[in-house]
Amino acid sequence: MNALTVYIDGIGFWAPGIADWPEFLRALGNAAQISLDASAKPSPAALPPAERRRAPEPVLIASEAAGQACAMAGCDPATLAGVFTSTHGDLAITDTMCATLAADPRELSPTKFHNSVHNAPAGYWTVATHCHATATAISAAHASFAAGLFEAAIQACSEKTSVLLCAYDIASRGPLMEVSASTLPFAAALVLNPARSAASLAALHVRHAIADREASAIPTMFAALAGNPMAAQALPLLAALAQNRGAEIAIGAGAGTALVIEVAP
Repeated sequence: MNALTVYIDGIGFWAPGIADWPEFLRALGNAAQISLDASAKPSPAALPPAERRRAPEPVLIASEAAGQACAMAGCDPATLAGVFTSTHGDLAITDTMCATLAADPRELSPTKFHNSVHNAPAGYWTVATHCHATATAISAAHASFAAGLFEAAIQACSEKTSVLLCAYDIASRGPLMEVSASTLPFAAALVLNPARSAASLAALHVRHAIADREASAIPTMFAALAGNPMAAQALPLLAALAQNRGAEIAIGAGAGTALVIEVAP
């Protein structure tokens, strides 16, 4: 298929101990200084204080990365269509709900059920930013970053408008760890523009390949983040963007296919 071309106007990043894109750049330049902080928790400015206190972890990390990307791009988040992608959503709440259903179904919390739905981060984000544009929530197991990026690129090119891509996963727990292993939280966001602008950092030429391709490797200094399935998919692309170099990245897209991304500064 022909490649879709989009431009990166903004990047957001959050992981334990690496709170934003500038810290990611510093970590890439000095691996000896990388120190993951398991107790770290973001405080996204986009959410009102009351929402920050009660929002579940996926909402917090997704909103933080999305806010950073919009700020870097210099765009109003209220105007952006959004694509929010996660491997399996909030596995911590899912584990709690399953345990409650097994022990005493009458104790199941309506609030936890409300926050368990896959589009909860998209919902919190659009309400907080007063965004009435389209918001899409995607899950494609361990091809979720590829699916999200491809969907966002299609929307940007077909609608001729900027699109916010937000990819996130938290740590799983309980029996769910056996079927969907994730050891730490991670979120990244990109603002994609179908045309080059003054804010553009790089161009991406994205195509879906109907063939097996070996997935691009995670940079050695970020190996500790590989326990998060979204980080494992996103980090090769993020590292290429950080190094401001041309590169070809391959990400598994499921069913023996790959998303091939040519990065051009």
